Parts: sequence; C-alpha cells; structure tokens
Amino acid sequence: MKLKLTWLMTLFMAFVMHLSFAQEKTVTGTITSKGDGLPLPGVNVIVKGTARGVQTDFDGNYSIKASANETLVYSFVSMKTVERLVGGNSTLNVIMEEDAAVLDEVVVVGYRNQSKATSSASTVRVSAETIENRPNASFVQTLTGQAPGLNITTSSGQPGGNSLVQLRGVSSINGNTEPLFIIDGAPVDEDNFRSLNPQDIASIDVLKDAGATAIYGNRGANGVIVIKTRQGNFGEGLKVNYNGYVAYSSLQDNDYNMMNSQQLLTYERERGNGAGAGSSQSTFNPGNGTPLTDAQIAAAPNFDWRDFFFRTGVTKSHTLSLSSGSENTSQFTSLGFQDTEGVLQDSDLQRFNLRTNVSGKSSNDKFRYGINLSINYSKSNEPNSIGSGAINRNYVLGAYQSVPYVTADDYTNGADLLSPLTFTNTPLFLLDRLLTYTRFEEEVKSIASANFNYDITDWLTAGVVLSGDYQSEFLTRAEDPRSFNALLFGGAENPTSGFQDQQSTRQFSYNQVTSLAFNKTFADKHTLDVGLYTEYFKAHFRGFGYRQEGLDPKTFSPGDGSGFISPAGGLFADTANANILNAGLFSYFGSLDYDYDTKYGFSATVRRDASYRFAGSNRWGTFWSVSGRWNISNEAFMDGSAIDNLKIRASYGTAGNQNIAGGGYFTGPDLTEDFFATGAGYGNANSIGLAQLGNRSLEWETITSSNIGIDFGVWNSRLRGSIDVYERETTELFQSTPLSATTGVTQQNANTGELFNRGVDFIVDYDVFRPSTDGGFKLNVGIVGNYNETELRDIPSESGEIIGLGRNGGMLNEIFTLRYVGINPANGNLLYLTANGDVTESPDADTDRVWLGKSAIPEWNGSFKFNIDYKNFFLQTQFNYIVGVDANDFDYSDAIDGDSVSQFNLSTDILRAWSQPGDITDIPSPSASNRNSFADDRFLKSGDFLRLRFASFGYNVPAKFLENTGLSNARVYVNGENLFTWTEWRGFDPSSRGGQRSYPTPRTISVGFELGF
Repeated sequence: MKLKLTWLMTLFMAFVMHLSFAQEKTVTGTITSKGDGLPLPGVNVIVKGTARGVQTDFDGNYSIKASANETLVYSFVSMKTVERLVGGNSTLNVIMEEDAAVLDEVVVVGYRNQSKATSSASTVRVSAETIENRPNASFVQTLTGQAPGLNITTSSGQPGGNSLVQLRGVSSINGNTEPLFIIDGAPVDEDNFRSLNPQDIASIDVLKDAGATAIYGNRGANGVIVIKTRQGNFGEGLKVNYNGYVAYSSLQDNDYNMMNSQQLLTYERERGNGAGAGSSQSTFNPGNGTPLTDAQIAAAPNFDWRDFFFRTGVTKSHTLSLSSGSENTSQFTSLGFQDTEGVLQDSDLQRFNLRTNVSGKSSNDKFRYGINLSINYSKSNEPNSIGSGAINRNYVLGAYQSVPYVTADDYTNGADLLSPLTFTNTPLFLLDRLLTYTRFEEEVKSIASANFNYDITDWLTAGVVLSGDYQSEFLTRAEDPRSFNALLFGGAENPTSGFQDQQSTRQFSYNQVTSLAFNKTFADKHTLDVGLYTEYFKAHFRGFGYRQEGLDPKTFSPGDGSGFISPAGGLFADTANANILNAGLFSYFGSLDYDYDTKYGFSATVRRDASYRFAGSNRWGTFWSVSGRWNISNEAFMDGSAIDNLKIRASYGTAGNQNIAGGGYFTGPDLTEDFFATGAGYGNANSIGLAQLGNRSLEWETITSSNIGIDFGVWNSRLRGSIDVYERETTELFQSTPLSATTGVTQQNANTGELFNRGVDFIVDYDVFRPSTDGGFKLNVGIVGNYNETELRDIPSESGEIIGLGRNGGMLNEIFTLRYVGINPANGNLLYLTANGDVTESPDADTDRVWLGKSAIPEWNGSFKFNIDYKNFFLQTQFNYIVGVDANDFDYSDAIDGDSVSQFNLSTDILRAWSQPGDITDIPSPSASNRNSFADDRFLKSGDFLRLRFASFGYNVPAKFLENTGLSNARVYVNGENLFTWTEWRGFDPSSRGGQRSYPTPRTISVGFELGF
C-alpha cells in the first residue's frame, strides 16, 4: 500500500512540475553593475532561442513573460553576457561585470580586426554617434576635424558635392592623393558618395601609417578609410528605429560691402559711364544718353540678386531601420529617403536608399558568413559653369556681381535681351537660363559584399571576401530653342537652335580577397598570427551619349526626342560618342603578427602587386612594412601607477600609388603607348602625326613612411589620447620632363622627383567631470590636431624651379609672384618690391618675382570640442580650425575692379580710391598707369579660420516615461552646421581656398527626433 501511494505521489508531482514548467509567467528583476552597484538601463533581456525580449528601464528594472524551462539572456555593451534559467523563479536579479575583452577596443588593421592593445599601427576610429543625424548629403563632410591628419576640403555647397580628402598632407603632384575607401570590404569610388545614406554607418576607421596601410599595396599610399555599416545582433528581438529631421540651410555672410543702387549710380555718373547712357533694360533708365539726375538716382530700385539666386534650402530626411537575430542568424534592414534643396537656385538632391545586411554562423561556430547589400537611387540638379566667368551661365557670378538697379521685373524673354547686348543685363541672362535650361543627373548605385569564413581547425581559418561597386549615371542637359543663349549662338539663320545632351555611363568594379589565417597561442603568452592573401580587382566602364543640335520650340520637352529636328541645310551637326575602358589589378601578400603577453609585439607585411597601367617590365611592384610596440603599462613595475595605458609604437614601410594620373580607375590607362592621329599636313594633304609619345618605363609612385607614436591613458583613462610623429617620402613622382625640341616633342611623362611630408598629429580627450551617479553632470573636452609641412626635391628643370609647382627645398605649390606694397600717395599708382627689396612702380616680371613661402596647403588643421551630459540633456560641439593657408581672393578683386563700372556691382571700398596727391589709401587711382600691368600678391589673403563646425543640443527621454508606450527609446535634438566662422577672409567661405565665383558651403540648422520600438 505504501509503495502504491509513493508511486501515485510521484506521478502527481511530475504532473505538477510539468504544468509549472509549461505555463508562462511574468519574471521581473533588477540589473546592476558589479563594483559600484549602480542600475544598468538599456540591458537587453532576451528569451534564449526566441525573438521575445525587452530592455531594462532607467532604474535597471525589467519585466518579461517566460516559461520555467526557458533561459533568459542578459547582454549589454562592454559587459559579459549572463544566462539564467527561469525555473521556479518569478524574480531574477542579475549583477553584470565588465568584459575586459570587449573593453579592449577592436580596431581594423589591414584585412582583419585586432585589439587596440596588440596593434602597432596608427589608426583612429570615428563612431556612428558623430556622423548620424547630421544634414550633410555626403558623410565625408562630417569627418572634417574628427581624425588627426585628415584634411577635407569641400569647395562646393552643392548637395552631395565631392570633397577632396587628404591624409597627412599631399603625397602626389599629378596622381591621386585621396585615401582608399572600403565599405564592408568593397573598395569604392572615393569621389562619389552622394547616393549613400550616412545613417547606415556604424563606424569609420582611418588607417594612417605604413603598419596599417602597406598591406593594401597598390592603393594604400594615401591612407585607407574603412567603413562598416550597421548589423543586427544574434539572439535579439525585433528592433525598429526611426530617424527623421528637417533642416534649413542659408548662405554664410561675406564682408565685401557691395554698393546699393544709389551709391553705384552716383559712382557711375562720376566716372562718366553707367545707366544714364541707355545701356540697360532697367525701367527707370531714361535712355536718352544724359546723366541721371539726383532724383532719378534716388528713385532707382534696390534689388538683391544675392537673395534671388540664393535661397533658404530645406532638407527632409527619413530613415527606418529594422534589426533582429536568432541564435545563428541576424539581419539589419534600412529604408531611407532624403530631399535636399541647395542654397543656390536650381541645385538639389533627392535619394532613396535600401540596405540589407545579413550575418550568420553554424551551430558550432566553425562557419560564419555575412552579406551586405545597398541599392541607392539619386537625382541631382547641379548647375554647371559654377566658378567660371560665364555671365550667361554662372548663377553665383550673378548673385555676387549683378547691378542692383536692374530687377527681375525687367525680364521679358530671351529675345529681348539680344539688343542692346550689355553686361549690365547679366542677371537677366541668368534669370532666362533658370527658366529655359535643364540639367539633371540620375544615378543608380549599388554596393554589395559577401564574406565567408571557415575554421578548418581551432587555429586555422580560410576566408573569402567578394565585393562589387556598380554605378549607372544618366545625364540630361537641354537648352530651350527660345532661350537667350540659344538665340545668341544660333543666330538669325538658325531660328530653331538649342541643343539636348544625354550621356549614359555604367561603371562596375569587382574585388575578391582570398585568405588563409593562422592564429595560435603558445605557453599562454606567445601568440602568432599569420595571414596569406590573394586579391583580384577588375573594373569596367561603358559610356554612350549624343548631342542633338536644333530643337522645335513647338514640341520641345527636356529629355524627350519629340522636338528633334532632322539635319538639313548644314545648319545642324548632331554628334554621338561611345567609350569602353577596362582596368585591372592582381596581388598576393602576407602578414605576420607576434605578441608576447600583451607586452611586446612585432608585425610585418609584404605584398606584390601588378597593375594594368604599366608595361610588362614594370608591371609588378613590391611593398612592405615592419612595426613594433611596447605596452609599458602592462609591465609589473607599472602596478599601482596612475597610468592605465602607455604604449610606444613604431612603423616603417612602403605603399604604392598606381593611379599616377589621378581621376579614378580609368585615367591614363595607355601612357606607355605611342599614338598617332590623322590630320591636314603640308598643302592641306591628309597626313599622320605623333599624338602621344609613350614612356614604357613608367612605374608606381612609391611612398615610404615612418611613424613613431605614443598611446596613453591616466587616472582611470580620464585623460587619454595618442601622439604620432611621421615622415612620408614620395619617390618616382609622375610629372612632365622636358625633352629636346629636335625630337618634335618638348616634354614627356616620366617618373622623377621627390616629395616629403613631415609632421605630427595628435588626439587628446579629458573628462573634466565624471558623474558619480547616473544622470550626473559630465563634461568632456578634447582636441584633434595635425601639423604638416611639405618639401620638394629633384624638380625636373635645370633651375630646380617650376612656377606653379615649387622649388627644390621649398614647399609644394609655393606661390611665386611680385610683392605688392601699397599705393603711391603722389600719383595713385601701385607700388611693388624688386627682388632686392627696392620699391618701384615698374617691376620686371622676369627678374623681380620671388618665392613667398606661402601656399594654399594648410600647415595646421584640426578641431576641439566641449561635450556636456546632464539628466538626459546633452550638448555636443566641434570647433574646426585651419592655420597656415594663403589664397587669392579673386571675388574681392572683382568687387573693386574699376574697369567693370556700368557692367557689374562694386564694393564701397572703391570709393576710397586715390584721387589727389597726398591721399593715403589701398585703392589705386582709376587712371593709374600700372593698374592692370602685373600679376602680384595684392589679393593674396590669409585663409586661416576658426569655425563652430557642429553643435547639437538634445534630450533623451528617460525609459520610465516610455513604459507602456511601446517605445524603447526616444530622443529629440537641434543640430547646427557651420554656425559661426572667425576669419580675416572676407568672402563667404574661407574653406573654398580662393575658388572664384564658387558655390559656398551653407550654414544649416536642423531639428529632428529618433524613436525606437
């Protein structure tokens, strides 16, 4: 009986336990950190093997439904992951501790990742937090000032416009000087990022020295920028995130003091020229050839052409992302749309983005894979001829220089502008072009990569990375046959003038890296990492286009062929073009890293490259590097020290630049070949002549780099940073070399000369205040800086000097000109210095020009910041600075050009022109005898500036306020770009470096919010 009762009780208990384990219940708890015991908000709590999950609130509390037989997984950035079986518990409190392996930051070195502690290379990481939510159509512009040594020049305010990126100076004269950009393993075009969504970026690593770049061989000479996009996490429930903002862009101010109509008309009358002569379409013009009276001048309108051609540009941006993960797979998907109006009329950018990243692994972790795909479409309206002197095409010229007494109401149509044909009507020519000219570019850009890795053993891994960069561009340009320009250049014999261009280009590049990696630790202290690689690269370009001359105004529609007129009577000459270009590279290389107990390390790489650009005898090049480190802070004698991190690094090596002619993959593919062309010869007979004298000895430009650096952190890393001293020597520079004229050719492309870049760069951060409790006051300051100087050697000329390039022992692009010293108070002429320093009105341009020791390449560039966090409010700032830049302010020279009176507006500065003996002024007499006789440094100005490049103020909504709302996080913010600039430069934008009539970068204010579900 007792046995039977025991059996029944056992069945009953089993039944009860089965019910309890199968029944779902609510589990609550609090998550705290080990050591300080503070609650941890934002910890992911996931039911293992499912997509069910929550996050802890502001006080570290969580609540989740789970069954007793399920396991909860607790994960948090920089903390060790914890797993707990639910069992019979309804409350699970968890203490999480720091994960030293995670805290040891991972950096990208070559084709692999490495912990920062065991890296000998000079690298710096730019995090997503400093890139996201900023209203720059190209993410490259947001990198300005964030990485030491990285100098970014954006010479156009066109949305998505190209930026010139240079790392640690200028390494080539005619070749490519920009770093190699890699996105998720795919090398991409460094001049085109307008179609990509910056919100997708997770991190950017800037690789600077030979220890990091030599392994990239043929393309690593100018540094490497490695971009990683966002990924999902394994074992993570579905997360939905939305980012949206609206931004308002406006023109930055200038200081040219342009005249109003009354000042300008009075000045014109004094000069005996101007509107009174009947030379304008202006409605107030009496047109009788007599000077205007005071009353007529006072009644003249004041029209602001700057406000007409420039505007407040509005940007709208939306990004929706979804991420999730199971035990063995994860995914990240984002959808983006951005519509950006430029501050210049007829300039804008629209783009649509789709990205999907998938990663996975086998259940035993031996096999791992990742697939990254982005598909992007953009349409860009981009005015051409910006920066030129074309009064009928450059809207910026019209905004700067148009006379204010001509107004937009004076415009009727293009035909009425043909007579009288006067420069005074420049703004009306341009207004007509705004109404009758079409130019837009559509682009489809896709970047895809796939990586596969398999652990053959626990110390041997095979891998492959496949990637492609595809871009298809379609350009449409059309000039209405009724436009001023069409009528002007078509003439009376061609009443159906006008043209339409359409150009289609496709570019695809494929890259494959195959690797075999050995990694093993011996005796717990010796770690050896060896990698063997091959890399294959191939690129293809296809282009086709046409120009249709002659359009029927009755049926013309831009981009359509309905208005095309068939060639007749020799009036029209339609043209077509087509182009096929190919490029290719092949490489094999290896790397070796040795580490002893995270104290001492040594690294070496060697790479062999072959390039399609060179003849067979010079096709292969070899590049290499060695580097080492000493982690002093890991020595026993440092125990108890206030120094948390102290590491000395050194590297030396070479990298190559096979893009010696600049301009991308397809520039200069045949410089080694001789070419002949047909044409008219003696007696107009058909002849053949030499078109290009090839040089089969051309080879790589080689950059040899040396670097010594220190990484440091003290007082629990309250003060941290790094300092590097470097030298980069470029040899075998690609440039023209003079030949004897007896050959019929006076110069030939060759490898000759040397260029040095020497300098120091640094990045330092200091936490002035660290909060003792969550939400307390935190103040962080930091500075980024780079000093760089250039030196030329072995210039290919007998004198050792080439004007426009420089001189032996001097800086690159040093300015060589006459020295202007003022105005002669006796007669109003300009005064100059001779080469010997004597003052003269008539210098000799051949003998009195001197090297000034100035150039447009900055000596110093960088930034500093102040960041504050307090009770969920945050304020971030970034001040950028440039020092040691000199450039000609040609816009100011236009503004005080007395010869343009009655044609263009002028600065009030011209009113202080010399007029009688004894006048002390900086403006010459309008009749000065040497006024336009010499090129000099009169308008050479300092382009140094300090700019509040970025500021952000916002609020993170506490988790406790989001409970029961369905939101996991929420943030609102106000951002500003280019808010204030302190400079002696008088133009709109000192960063333009002297660009004349160029499109200035705008000031932008944006308001946005972020929501997580």
